[in-house]
Amino acid sequence: MIPHNLPSLDKEEEIAALRVLNSKQLSQDQEVKAFEDEFCSFLGLPPGHAVALSNGTSSLYLALKVLNPHEKKILFPGYVCSALRHAVSMAGGIEKIVDTSKNSPNLDMNTLSKNEHDISIVPHMYGIPILIEKNNSLLIEDCCQALGAKINKKMVGLHGDVGIFSFYATKLMTSGGQGGMFVSTNKEYVDSVRDYREFDLRNDTKIRFNFKMTDLQAAIGRSQLKKLPSFLKRREEIFQYYKKSGLDLLDVDEKYHGILEPVRYRAIMKTDNPIKIINSLESKGVKAIVPTEDWELLDDWNKIPNSLELSHQTVSLPIYPSLTNEQIDTILSAVIVK
Repeated sequence: MIPHNLPSLDKEEEIAALRVLNSKQLSQDQEVKAFEDEFCSFLGLPPGHAVALSNGTSSLYLALKVLNPHEKKILFPGYVCSALRHAVSMAGGIEKIVDTSKNSPNLDMNTLSKNEHDISIVPHMYGIPILIEKNNSLLIEDCCQALGAKINKKMVGLHGDVGIFSFYATKLMTSGGQGGMFVSTNKEYVDSVRDYREFDLRNDTKIRFNFKMTDLQAAIGRSQLKKLPSFLKRREEIFQYYKKSGLDLLDVDEKYHGILEPVRYRAIMKTDNPIKIINSLESKGVKAIVPTEDWELLDDWNKIPNSLELSHQTVSLPIYPSLTNEQIDTILSAVIVK
């Protein structure tokens, strides 16, 4: 079976993990600090403006916490991972769910000015960046699926008040199964998140929690970050191969060419019959999925019709660096009607 998703791990990650195991320093220490600084360098931030965390959901939760969300209206799209709803609820916010743009997995930025809110969470879904236009509300840039994408030549994560990233096993890179990163140009926000993370060995009674990343995770993350450009290049090659073969894939609108530079976290094929495509792929030994099913949508269907339409008309195809050309041809043979 050709998996739908697969992490790209090899000898370098094994060496990195063994380096930490042999050091006997497994918990958060110098590897985490080095990972944070190297991540800053990748994004174009000064050192000290990133905080490594236990996972992407922790990053979102702490991003909300430092923006003082209690009983404030938090706007986010209904076509997203349920982690957004969970984080908003746990942080004490009041959810305000909106629809996506027509034929797009991303929300329409005009929605922000049309709906009263205090904080917005703006995801770059499937690696497709959205042109962010900052208004008077606070903005969390959710880059969990878009590390390496750019808006006007500047990396995603730097266009809102804060940015969050995920290093889950099948994201664009991983830190060994779980992991996340919080970033901001505002050092006060960064220091506040770091304070929440450092829950122990403090001489005060402030409520904190253990959101730490381990050195073992960070060492794997550092190895993956070095290889990320090659990962993104291979994903782009596969995406373009699919497109040149005639597949109709979700992508950046042509009018934003040169302004929005996507990364290919997912290859989302548009089709009137997703189940037929998934069954055809399964018959060839290929795993494909509906990327966001209708039961996963976070609001009543009649309130988010664009999201509902997208959930009924899309299939996510395998797209990861270790996918071979032979495997790609097998995938295409199952989805192209001759």
